[in-house]
Amino acid sequence: MTVERWGLHELTLSGPADGNPFADVELRVAYQYRNRVVVVDGFYDGDGVYRARFSPDREGEWSYVTSSSATELDSHRGSFLCTPPGPDNHGPVGVRGSHHFAYADGTHYDCVGTTCYHWTYESKDLQELTLASLRSAPFDKVRMCLLPTDGMRPERTPFGGTAPGDAGSTPGQVDVDRYDPTFFQHFEGRVADLLALGIQADLILFHPYDRGVWGFDRMTPARDAAYLRYVVARLAAYRNVWWSLSNEYDFNHEKTIADWDRLLQLVQRYDPYQRLRSIHNGTKMYEVFTPYDFTKPWITHQSVQHWDGAEVAAWRACPKPVVIDEIGYEGNAGRRWGNLTADELVHRFWQGMSLGGYVGHGESFVDRETRAWISVGGRLYGESPERVAFLRSVFAALPRRADGELDTDRCVLHYLGDRQPSAADLELPGGTPFHFDLIDTQAMTITPIQGEHTSRIRLPSRPYLALRGTR
Repeated sequence: MTVERWGLHELTLSGPADGNPFADVELRVAYQYRNRVVVVDGFYDGDGVYRARFSPDREGEWSYVTSSSATELDSHRGSFLCTPPGPDNHGPVGVRGSHHFAYADGTHYDCVGTTCYHWTYESKDLQELTLASLRSAPFDKVRMCLLPTDGMRPERTPFGGTAPGDAGSTPGQVDVDRYDPTFFQHFEGRVADLLALGIQADLILFHPYDRGVWGFDRMTPARDAAYLRYVVARLAAYRNVWWSLSNEYDFNHEKTIADWDRLLQLVQRYDPYQRLRSIHNGTKMYEVFTPYDFTKPWITHQSVQHWDGAEVAAWRACPKPVVIDEIGYEGNAGRRWGNLTADELVHRFWQGMSLGGYVGHGESFVDRETRAWISVGGRLYGESPERVAFLRSVFAALPRRADGELDTDRCVLHYLGDRQPSAADLELPGGTPFHFDLIDTQAMTITPIQGEHTSRIRLPSRPYLALRGTR
């Protein structure tokens, strides 16, 4: 058997199905390459089937051996050959330097994401439409929830019990001590679909929108831990997975900061690959309270909700990448966060990314054929995706240092914002002249400026312009 580097090896075994196999049976698999050993948790997949998944990070022969509390699952041995990665396989994304990202093979990762919270809960046709939309969109990350919200009545949830969509059933009939393998088989299939598109799956594990209806936001610490262990066992081997412990965690009044610390550390402990981990604030965190302490060692990057991309400069004082996953949405929703113009949203993108951060997209049109992309996916209607694609092309061409920062010895980038200056006064590194291009981020054009410049450049007095200088 062969598995490409950073691909997925799956071991399937038969074992006990009586009692509660999710809780009663432990399965672990030790994978070994020379003197390197990686231990992964197995999981129960229903109907007496147990699986373990592993993503090899070294080329060559790997061997494995199982250990289990069940005799039928214990002491199974085998091996496989890890081959070079395919042409579109750059490995998982990790932190590059202090404030940027790169794939495992060293390729720079731009992190231009979008939000589709519950697209995997929608009809098959709508899910396929979402994937088709993503296929032609510029986004390389999707934020998506595992758990339903209070107003939803899906056919399945991550947990067992009576199917919530059945006639006469209520949300309270789910069994939080068991999991629904069919739900997870579908969900991980969608994670694999995103992987095939080259898109990271930023998985939101908890959220505050349960409001006591389902009970998922107020499970016991032991049930929280068991849920996280099962999710990590099933999904961590997919190289495009990120962990977002919670969306708007500060709106959940059932958990304290100490609880979130503990749960983040559990994800860190359970995950043998150390996929990217963060936690996402609500807006009140920046209006009233102190945000989560992203300097804590179990956090890999800052996942922020805030309307002002200019704050990236201050947040970079924390030596971790800044990702404004929610900066506002293009659309016509009634709430202030959901009715930005394309001009305003794209302005915020340029503002945050030119300062060395990353910005996420959202769309919330509520009167179209498929409503509110941020909630259900479907079709993109806004003007911003095309302009974000243009932005991506500009940033992809910028020369980078080894730590991911812009190589200012070779190139500079100045975004002039929503003002309309008639000239720009520049402070250029080394005082030596640069050739400049005028970038119109609204019209998506790049126009060379004649001559070499060291300080002042005249401008056409319109907003949303940027200057790119090269030596």
